[in-house]
Amino acid sequence: MKKTVVLGATDNPTRYAYKAVHRLQQHGHEVVPVGIKKGEVGGKPIIYDKTEPVEDVDTVTLYVGPQNQPSWYDYILNLKPKRIIFNPGTENRELEQLAENANIETLHHCTLVMLATDSY
Repeated sequence: MKKTVVLGATDNPTRYAYKAVHRLQQHGHEVVPVGIKKGEVGGKPIIYDKTEPVEDVDTVTLYVGPQNQPSWYDYILNLKPKRIIFNPGTENRELEQLAENANIETLHHCTLVMLATDSY
């Protein structure tokens, strides 16, 4: 299964990032929740320290708006994921270009829809 970093993870059950963590787990994917605040989601602590390494990342799925992404660029790129999913509202041409320059696939899609349609 695909180890996935959920960037923008939160312990707020009304947020899509929260739902994504749970759905990814239900589909058997290893999830690493990363956010800006301490908390727990899906039985895992939310990583909020950008220096904490995560190895063997297949996918980063974004739940952080483009205005807040620049401070995450180095973190995302240093994870060396195979792909980045830009969920609705997270589209960012600058980050896409940086990812493409690093040979990271980029997708404009919704993680929840991808999981529901078995296209994740």
